[in-house]
Amino acid sequence: MESSLAFSLKLSLKVASVATLLVMLFGTGIAYVLAKKNFPGKEVMDILLTLPLVMPPTVTGYYLIVIFGRNGYIGKIIYDMTGFSLMFTWYAAVLASFVVALPLMIKTTRAAIESVDEKLINASYTLGRSEFETALKVIFPLAGKGIIAGVVLSFARALGEFGATLMLAGNMPGRTDTMPIAIWSLAGGGDWPGANRMVLMLTFMSVIFLYVANRYSRRII
Repeated sequence: MESSLAFSLKLSLKVASVATLLVMLFGTGIAYVLAKKNFPGKEVMDILLTLPLVMPPTVTGYYLIVIFGRNGYIGKIIYDMTGFSLMFTWYAAVLASFVVALPLMIKTTRAAIESVDEKLINASYTLGRSEFETALKVIFPLAGKGIIAGVVLSFARALGEFGATLMLAGNMPGRTDTMPIAIWSLAGGGDWPGANRMVLMLTFMSVIFLYVANRYSRRII
């Protein structure tokens, strides 16, 4: 049991870390665009990016299969060109975790960016700084605590992702069984002591992440 627990914990941390890195890179940029730019289709874009936050994870997983599956719109192109299929790999778990965690990063970071005083931004422009320099040296540092809170929440969400991961990566012991999937398997097989150990570990980790996120969230304004 210990080896199974160790593998699932290691895989979950790896998947969540890679997914969170991608979420931080893409989510921060998207949040900036939504907070500071006006363009046709902005609200539609916001709705589409937020959908994974409100849809059942299995529905999100289904859409990912349609798009990235071996015969999916994008997955088929990748498979025909490289012979590689994303399905039933740990990369699929990363993709699923990235998609479901991205809305949290966008919402939290957007709120933090919008809370930055416009007078400070205008002062930066007055001093001759470009929009990129202003974002890098003024907006992001002042919104930093909110961005950190978004990163922490995204990591926690990625770590606990189950439904979309099960749909896209499957339940393959020793390959794709992250902790949530391992808990599902253990409970389904009647191994309640093993499931309890994993549940308690995930619960403890989630409490820590929420505590850290709350500490930073209170400092945004």
